[in-house]
Formats: sequence, C-alpha cells, structure tokens
Amino acid sequence: MNKFKQIYQILYRAYGPQYWWPCSTKEKKFEMVIGAILTQNTSWKNVEKAIENLKNNKLINPDKLIKVNIAKLKKLIKPAGYYNQKAERLKLMARFLKENKNITREKLLGIKGIGPETADSILLYALKQPYFVIDAYTKRIFKRLGFIDSDNYNELQNLFTKNLDINVKLFNEYHALIVKLGKEICTKIPACKKCPLDFICKHNI
Repeated sequence: MNKFKQIYQILYRAYGPQYWWPCSTKEKKFEMVIGAILTQNTSWKNVEKAIENLKNNKLINPDKLIKVNIAKLKKLIKPAGYYNQKAERLKLMARFLKENKNITREKLLGIKGIGPETADSILLYALKQPYFVIDAYTKRIFKRLGFIDSDNYNELQNLFTKNLDINVKLFNEYHALIVKLGKEICTKIPACKKCPLDFICKHNI
C-alpha cells in the first residue's frame, strides 16, 4: 500500500465519514458553487452567513442571481469579505452556468477570478467529477509529513491522482478528512500528540 492510501485509511479510521456536500438537487448544487466562490480568502463560518442571506432573499438560483441588483448582492455577501470581487464572480458564474451545459475544467478556469482550487471544488462536489482539490490544509499537512516540498497546484494534484484510485467518493472523503485534520489538529501551531498521523510525521524529527 502506498503512503497516500495509508494516510487516507488512518484518517478515515480516526474520524469516519464527513458527509460533505450531498448535492441531490439543482439548488443544492448551485449553493455549493456559490460556496466555492465565497470561501476564497475567508472562513467557512463567514460563508455560511452570506449563504443564509442569499437563501433568505431566494437567490440560490442562477436566473435570480443574474438579475439581482449588484449593490444588493454585495450587501448580502458582505460577511464573506471581498464582496466587490465576489459579487462580480457570482454573477459571471451564474451566467456561465446558464449558457454552458458541457462544463469543463478548462472553461471554469476561463472565468475571471476562478482558480484551480475553486474550479476543482465545483467539479468534485457539485458536478461529481474526479478532481482532487488541493488547498492550504493539504499543502501544510503533506509538507509536514515530508511527502511534498512544492507549492505548485498541478504537481500536488498529480501526486494524489497517481497514487489513488480515480474515484469521486474517495476524492471527496479524502479532502474532507484533510480539512478536518488541518482545522482541528494540524493548525499553524500543531497539536502533534493528538494527531493520528504523528507516528509517521517528520514535523518533529
């Protein structure tokens, strides 16, 4: 068994399934897309406040989001920060989804303000396509483990893809487990003694 699969099994045994993003309806899928954009450079708690504001105004809908006044949209998503840029990106994304039935990674990356992490989050969680999401938690944890020494997104994504079965459910669960570990244990000042990966981690060596 390779190290990437071993890490997944250890984390899964320690924390169990995370049940991230069960997108069963069009509205849920669009909510996930909105979340992927709003979470750029902010915490999920702030995103939840912004999404709740959008829900209360019945804006979890591409048609309505396209039509809503931009000033109103900025005010509603203000809790997520960078609301000027994010309001523009949400409208661009809503138009894109209305105009494109065949959504590809290349097309998503062509939208202003949509980088690889956001695009892959949309592809994996909303569209159920097997793209492994690389975020700050992934980089921090796997650098400390001694598995990687690069910050290049595509290089890191290729490492996971080459060492794992190409499977949407696996990629979803693995990323969710990484985020849980990064938020609760492997923080900027890590609680190594509580970490299920401590026995194979090189951070304290």
